[in-house]
This record gives sequence, C-alpha cells and structure tokens, in this order.
Amino acid sequence: MNAIDFAAALADWYRLNARELPWRKTRDAYHIWLSEVMLQQTQVTTVRPYYRKFLQLWPTISDLAAADISSVMKAWEGLGYYARCRNLHAAANQIVQEHGGVFPRKIEDVIALRGIGRSTAGAILTFAYAQRHPLLDANVKRVLTRLYDEDGIVTKAAVERRLWHWSQTLLDGAADPWTHNQAMMELGATLCAPKKPNCPRCPVKIECLAHAHGTQRERPQKKKRKPIPHKHIGVGVIRCPDDPRKVLVQLRPPEGLLGGLWEFPGGKQEPDETIERTIARELREELDIEVTVQHHICDVQHAYSHFKVTLHTYWCRLDSGTPRARVAVEWKWVPIHELTHLAFPKANRAILEELIDEA
Repeated sequence: MNAIDFAAALADWYRLNARELPWRKTRDAYHIWLSEVMLQQTQVTTVRPYYRKFLQLWPTISDLAAADISSVMKAWEGLGYYARCRNLHAAANQIVQEHGGVFPRKIEDVIALRGIGRSTAGAILTFAYAQRHPLLDANVKRVLTRLYDEDGIVTKAAVERRLWHWSQTLLDGAADPWTHNQAMMELGATLCAPKKPNCPRCPVKIECLAHAHGTQRERPQKKKRKPIPHKHIGVGVIRCPDDPRKVLVQLRPPEGLLGGLWEFPGGKQEPDETIERTIARELREELDIEVTVQHHICDVQHAYSHFKVTLHTYWCRLDSGTPRARVAVEWKWVPIHELTHLAFPKANRAILEELIDEA
C-alpha cells in the first residue's frame, strides 16, 4: 500500500464530504479534549447539545476545575459512561495544578491526565497543536483492520501493535496530519460502518484488502460475546414520615458503575425471593431501616454494555430505624419536585418521571 497515494485520496474525499462539526472549527485544546471525551462510545447527534452546554457553563479549563462535581455530573446526566465525566473534572484540576490551567503540549503530560489514553492524547495534540500523532480509536481500528484484512482479535496485544504501526505508516504519508486523522475518523464513522460498510463510495477501496477478499463484513474480528445477563432490581421509594412530600435518595460512591450519581435505594433480587422481600432486605442492608413495601410504582427496563436490568419500583413506608449510609456516601430527604436538581442515572430518571406525574 502506497501511503502517500492513500493519504492523498483520503484527504481529497474528506475535503468534499466531511460533516460540519463544531469541534472541527476550533483549535482550542480544551474544546477538542471535551469533544473527544464525549464522543467515546457516543454518537455525534447525542453529543452536540452536551458539548454546547458544557462550554456555556464552563468556558475554560479553570472554570471546569472550579465547578462542584455535583453540578458537572448534573450537566452530564443522560450522556452515560459517567466515569468520563469524573475523569474530565479530575483532569481539569490536574491541568490547573500542574500546568497553570493551560492544556499541555507534550504527549507524555497529556497521557498522565486522568482518563486520557494514547489515542485520545494523539487526537487532541494533532487537532489543537498540529502535531503528528497516530490514532487508534474504534473508527480507525475498523478502517485499519479492513484495509489490511487483519483477522486477529482486535483486543489482542500483538494485533494492537500492528494497528498502531499501520496507523503511523499511513500518517507518515500524509501532507497534513490534521486532515489525515480527521479523515480516518470520518471514514470509519460514515462509510466504513460496523455492519454495513458502504464500499462502493469508499475513496480508498482499491487499497482495501478486505474489500478485495470479500471479508469486510467479518472485520474487525471480535471475541464471541457471552449471553448478556438480565438482573432484576428491587427499588424502594421511601416517604419521609415527617413530610410525605419528601422521599429518600442516596449518593453512590464516586468510583465504579454510576459513581457519583444519586439513586433510589435497592438491589438485586436473589433466587426464590419475591421482589418485595428483596426491597425490604436491601433497604435493611443499605440503610439499617425496616420498611413496609407498599404498592407498585413502575417497572423500568434498561440496558448497559454488559448486562440488562429491570427496576421493579415500589412505594415504601419507614417503620423503624434512622437511615444510615452503609453503602452510599450519603442520603437525604428531598421534595419530589426538587429531585430534578440532582444527577440521576437514566433508569432512575424514568422512576423520577413517574413520581412527578403522581405528585
């Protein structure tokens, strides 16, 4: 494969076909960093309004670092993969403390920031500072595995080394690293799609070995996925004994799944256990209280990347005990109409909507 000819054909296609995206109109490293983090495992149409909102609320890295994490999480609410948000805020504080609020220019300094790996670091430095770094995000991986008809599992270390080498080789043939890296990502996001690659319109199909061999739909090769488990979760909405307009919510620990978000307490149903017993047991274990599980509010279906859940939600009456946070960071009674001020996971927000309708 002639890297110079490849890069030229790709660049010509990009200039004629690239989507207009707000983060492509700036060389501000903060703006580009924000877009790169938000676009991880998230579609452009979903990211656009969040990107605008963040920059309106926190125009600079220093503004973001000074913000309370709860307000940042609230602004991120609904975008998913919340560790990205926690890492973004932590990295902003690193930049303020270690780099005077200016996004660093050395790749080792960027990789040292919380939540930033080699590919994201390379993208930011290329798009903000015109540096020449190879990329290996999901879109670029897919393009490369098809170009070179790589039949190995992409998560294998040896395969990843080959992909980095090919990414660098093709970049070396490019006149402009900004255009080349944007074009590689654009090709993967549009024509070289996961399930239905649009090979007839591809500007580099003549170079693509998978296209030549008819294996493009088999690339990239992935591990066979195990059946996705489905968990049933009992959730209790507890009325405050002194003010029935208030309900109890608790704050999840900052690390782990849905870390730093508020939720209604509850937990996983055990075998041969009714959902009512699940709720009573979980609230006893989590909050050291005894409740009576009352009438059903709603069931909420939700899918995460590795499992599915059904949240079975019930009103509960507090019978005895003073709530004590055993698993959560804290708990509090909140008026139902004020719950919207807190950051909740998407599935809990569906419960919240039911409560507001009932109130």
